[in-house]
Amino acid sequence: MPIKKAAKKALRQSFKRQSRNLGYENKIKSLIKKARALVIQKKIKEAKALLPQIYKVLDKAAKVNVIKKNAASRKKSRITKLISKA
Repeated sequence: MPIKKAAKKALRQSFKRQSRNLGYENKIKSLIKKARALVIQKKIKEAKALLPQIYKVLDKAAKVNVIKKNAASRKKSRITKLISKA
């Protein structure tokens, strides 16, 4: 456990950031998983309707440095390619 006041504050901040980052990562994973499931079920319209949400979450996560910009771009590209190919 930290002793100094500043170290205690840093620990609190890191826990807050960790929970925020996990929220973004879980949201990304769940949306992509949902889109993939819709493609497998041949529900392309629903999957296409989910794309703006996926884009928004990926862009926001990249903006706040949860994931890198190119990683967000790659994920967007792959999910779009998957949906458009189906």
